[in-house]
Amino acid sequence: MKQYETVIGLEVHVELATKTKIFCGCSTEFGGAPNTHTCPVCTGMPGSLPVLNRRVVEFAIRAGVACNCHIHQYCKFDRKNYFYPDNPQNYQISQLYLPICYDGAVEIETSGGKKTVRIHEMHMEEDAGKLIHDEWEDSSLVDFNRSGVPLIEIVSEPDMRSAEEVIAYLEKLRCTMQYLEVSDCKLQEGSMRADVNLSVREVGSDVYGTRTEMKNLNSFKAIARAIEGERERQIELLEEGKKVVQETRRWDDNKEASHAMRSKEDAKDYRYFPDPDLPPIHISDQWIREIREQLPELREAKRARYQEEYGLPAYDAGILTESRHLSNLFEETAVLSGNAKKTANWFMVEVLRLMKERGMEPDQVNFTPQHLADLLSMMEKKEISAQNARKVFEKIFGEDIEPVSYIEENGLKIVEDAGLLETTVARIVEDNPGPLSELLGGKEKVMGFFVGQIMRQMKGKANPDSVRAALNKEIEKRREG
Repeated sequence: MKQYETVIGLEVHVELATKTKIFCGCSTEFGGAPNTHTCPVCTGMPGSLPVLNRRVVEFAIRAGVACNCHIHQYCKFDRKNYFYPDNPQNYQISQLYLPICYDGAVEIETSGGKKTVRIHEMHMEEDAGKLIHDEWEDSSLVDFNRSGVPLIEIVSEPDMRSAEEVIAYLEKLRCTMQYLEVSDCKLQEGSMRADVNLSVREVGSDVYGTRTEMKNLNSFKAIARAIEGERERQIELLEEGKKVVQETRRWDDNKEASHAMRSKEDAKDYRYFPDPDLPPIHISDQWIREIREQLPELREAKRARYQEEYGLPAYDAGILTESRHLSNLFEETAVLSGNAKKTANWFMVEVLRLMKERGMEPDQVNFTPQHLADLLSMMEKKEISAQNARKVFEKIFGEDIEPVSYIEENGLKIVEDAGLLETTVARIVEDNPGPLSELLGGKEKVMGFFVGQIMRQMKGKANPDSVRAALNKEIEKRREG
C-alpha cells in the first residue's frame, strides 16, 4: 500500500484587542446586544468613509516583530469583493498586494523535536458580521457588532505535517499574542479562528497534492479531529482512483465529518483592487524600533529565566509560563514571599488543582499576591499547619480574603500548649492498641496514622514537629513500661 504524507498550512485570524474598531469608533467589546456596537461605517452605509485606527497598525507591527517578520514600511489596503449576508459593504477591506508583515517564522516543539514553521505574511483586515440561525423560525438574522472588528490574518507556509504540529503552532501563536497583549485569543468567543489548508501526497514526492480548506474550527480538539478526518478522506479518494477537488469544506464536530461548502476561490475571483478611501501607510524606522524595544519578555525567555534564576525544573517553568497572567501572579507572589521555589510548588499543586476543580481558565484567577505570600510566610514560621493552610487558600482563591486576620478570627493558628498536646497524644495511643502493637513491633509506617489522628483531634492547630516529638516520647514510655 502507498504511504502518504500530509501537507498543512494555516490561515489564522486573530481579533486585535483594541477598544474600538479598525475604521470607526464603535466598541469591540464582546457580548453586546445585537447591532448595538454599530455605526454607518461598520454597517456599510453609502457615503460613509473609513478612518484607520493607529492602534491596529501598532498591534500588527508588534505581532510581526515577535514572529520574526519583515515589515513593509509602505503598505496599503485593498478591497476583497464578495457577497455574503454578514458582509454589509459586499466587500472586505484587507491587504493583498502589500501586507504589513511578511517572511516570518516561529519555532515549535513536538514529540519529534523542534521545528521552524515559516510565516508567509500577516495582513490587517476588518472582520465580517455574524449570522444567527433560528431553527424555530427557519430564518437567519444578522448581527453587525463584529463587523469592522480589527483582525490580523497570519498565513503560514505549508510546513506542517501532522495534527500535533498544527496544535503546537497554534498554541505558540496564541501564547505569543497573549504575552504581547494584542489579543486574548479566546477560541470560544471567536477572537482566534483557524482555517486549515490540507493536501496529501505520496511520501518522497515534492509535488503538492490538491488542497482543501476547512472552516468552522473553534477548538484545538476540533482542529485535530478535522485534520485526521480530512486526511483519511483524501487518501481514500486517491486509493479509489478518484481526484480530490479543490474546495472549501465545513467541519461538523458532532458528526466528526466534513461536507463541501463551495469551490475554493483564488485571488482573481475576489477582484482585488486598492481601496480608494484609505491612503497608503508609511511606517518609520523609529516607530518599528520603539515597538521592538517595548516588547515584553516572551514565554521562551521567561521559561529559561525561571530555570536559571529560581532553579525550577523545566516542566514547572513550562507550566508556569503557559499563561502571561498566571506567570505574573506567580512572580509577584514569589517576590513578596521571598521564596520562589515554595511559591512555585504552591502554584503547581494548589492553584492548578483549584483551577481544574472549578473549570477556570488562567486569566480568571484573580487573588491578591500579597495574600498568598502572607499565608506562605505563616507556614514558614509554623504559625499554621499545611492542612489548615490549604483550607485558607481555598478562601483566598475564591474570595480573596486577607489571611492573617481570617486565621486569627477562625482560631486556625497553631497553639503551643504542651500539656494539652501530651494529654491528647496519650489518649490517642491508648485508644488504638492495635496500631500501637504494630508500631512497637517495628512497623514505623504506623507513625503516620498516629500523627494524622492527633492532628485531627487538635483540629490542625498543633505544630507537626511538636506532635512527632510528643508522640516519640509517649512511644518510648510504652516501650520502657
